[in-house]
Amino acid sequence: MQTRSKKGVPFLVVIAFAAFFLLMGSCNIYKFNEATIPVDIKTVKVHYIENKARYINPQMSPKLTDKLRQKIIGQTRLSQTNSDTADWDVSGYITDYSFSTSAISGQQVVNNRLTIAVHIILIDRKKDEKKEHDVSRSFEFKGNQTFQQAENALSDEIIRTLTDEIFNRLFSNW
Repeated sequence: MQTRSKKGVPFLVVIAFAAFFLLMGSCNIYKFNEATIPVDIKTVKVHYIENKARYINPQMSPKLTDKLRQKIIGQTRLSQTNSDTADWDVSGYITDYSFSTSAISGQQVVNNRLTIAVHIILIDRKKDEKKEHDVSRSFEFKGNQTFQQAENALSDEIIRTLTDEIFNRLFSNW
């Protein structure tokens, strides 16, 4: 006879899952609320993310750079520095910022798509290694909107999404 919790899940299964997640958290294998950063890494320098795409949105680079810096400081134990001897050096540039049609109905544009790609470079001075990551996201908008209207409407979502993607690539090995 198995003991069951109030919702019908076997009590031993609940205990097993709880033990598993406690073990995973205590072994630093996976953390649900923190970035994974080696213990010897203390400082980070985040360079301005340049826009090298064919189309330049003048607000994209400063907003993305600022949001990434805020996220790193707010969600890691790293100290930000402007020193060229930072343990980690993060730089990057926007490689693509383009618009395309994504849906047509009755010879009318129904949806358009804004695609943004960012190339990120992480230099780890402690290990003397360089890692490069590419992040790309597309954002859909109605065909009756101009590109400028879409940029304005999607601005916060674009910055938040790209920042999260870059952060995850750098600090969560995703």
